[in-house]
Amino acid sequence: MTAADLLPTIGLEVHMHLKTRTKLFCGCPVRYDARPNSCVCPVCLGMPGVLPVMNGRAVELAVRMALALGCAIPDLAKWDRKHYYYPDLPKNYQISEYDQPLGIGGFLDVETPRGAVRVGITRVHLEEDAGKLMHDERGGNFSVVDLNRTGTPLLEIVSEPDIHGAEDARAYAEALRQLAVYLGVGDCHLQLGQMRFEPNVSLRIGTGPDGKPRYTPISEIKNLNSFRSVERAVVFELARHRQEYVANPAEYTLENLGKETRGWRDDEGVSFLQRSKEEAHDYRYFPEPDLVPFVPDRAWVEAVRATVPELPQGRRRRFISEYGLPEYDAGVLTAERGVADFFEKVAGLVKDPKTASNWMMQDVMRVLNERKAGIADLGMTPEALAELVSLVKQGAINRNKGTEVFGKMLASGKPAGEIVRQDGLAQVADAGAVEAFVDQALAANARTVEDYKGGKKAALGRLMGEAMKASGGKANPQLVREILLRKLGG
Repeated sequence: MTAADLLPTIGLEVHMHLKTRTKLFCGCPVRYDARPNSCVCPVCLGMPGVLPVMNGRAVELAVRMALALGCAIPDLAKWDRKHYYYPDLPKNYQISEYDQPLGIGGFLDVETPRGAVRVGITRVHLEEDAGKLMHDERGGNFSVVDLNRTGTPLLEIVSEPDIHGAEDARAYAEALRQLAVYLGVGDCHLQLGQMRFEPNVSLRIGTGPDGKPRYTPISEIKNLNSFRSVERAVVFELARHRQEYVANPAEYTLENLGKETRGWRDDEGVSFLQRSKEEAHDYRYFPEPDLVPFVPDRAWVEAVRATVPELPQGRRRRFISEYGLPEYDAGVLTAERGVADFFEKVAGLVKDPKTASNWMMQDVMRVLNERKAGIADLGMTPEALAELVSLVKQGAINRNKGTEVFGKMLASGKPAGEIVRQDGLAQVADAGAVEAFVDQALAANARTVEDYKGGKKAALGRLMGEAMKASGGKANPQLVREILLRKLGG
């Protein structure tokens, strides 16, 4: 077997902060801009004698995400203590879920560079986050700890090893983030550490005598905080596995070497060994004695299911089939729920989805990209944009003037109709007035007229431009074209 025959086999563990006001087991606020160690209390600091109280909102958001992924919600999920020592974990254990999580099974359909891929979901479970260690950047041999993050609700989503390339791993991570934001489950700002990725990488190396697949050792790359890092780390690990296996195929196997945990140096683009991978017994799991199991009421689960909106992929397909939008436009307009909602309101008001899409793609998205802002910060309602689009459709102003009015609406907050009236931008649609502009253009451009009559059809566009110029850009372009054609003999 050569290196080219080895099949990349990747599963992803994804951790995301849930969008709650307070922590998982206490009333401390979840804040990312607070002074270090200022959002803490005896509960999240793990002081003796304290008792955790479950955050119901966190459980609801976790179940919503699980349902959106098609997971089954079992009749009972229990909380467990996962023991390990680290300076940013005050209790020396983490309250998590081990063998009975709140979401089981499921899948996520992902658009990848090689087409649609369905990635299975093994489990979805809820746990508390640890604190944050910051190492001395001046080369000193000490670190400082900020425990503000300790106890933040953390959702872990574990995929099946259904990912077979670095680009697919990145696409899966991006799709999971999009889904979480769409659902309102999390903000998932990667730069704030609200979403972290841990790929588990190996290569399938054929089958053993028992007919079961064989693999190279599994390496888990810890705490990646960007999509780019996910892709680069997986590329590096796959290449390293191939090199190791080809050099020593008899020894470099999962049976011989097991699993390992690796870190990632993003500036160097390399991984490094941290330790052998812990197994369940290393964590000394046992049921959390201070929390009752989660026994969901089925009516409550169905009520949560009702809060799950139309998901991005299904909405994109509907925009294509129902509205006739190009696939690219539909993808852009459904990438964020707020943008998709805004578009649908405009499309419904003007009763013209394609025209609404053009305005969204050409004007709204341009402004959002320039500002690096979300649709909520546009400074314009769907109703206001619909009024402007309707004015253009009705011929009150032309499209170019519409773009000008759009900018003035953003700057002033005034409605489109008011700006058109105050600035005298209304389009000239009187046939007699437009004909006068056309006559002026024909008289001043005799050579261009001869070019058109001689078969140069592009000359019509030049004549239209001259007529529009004569009108100050206010003439109805369609009427200008009709009168020109009539005067030029068709």
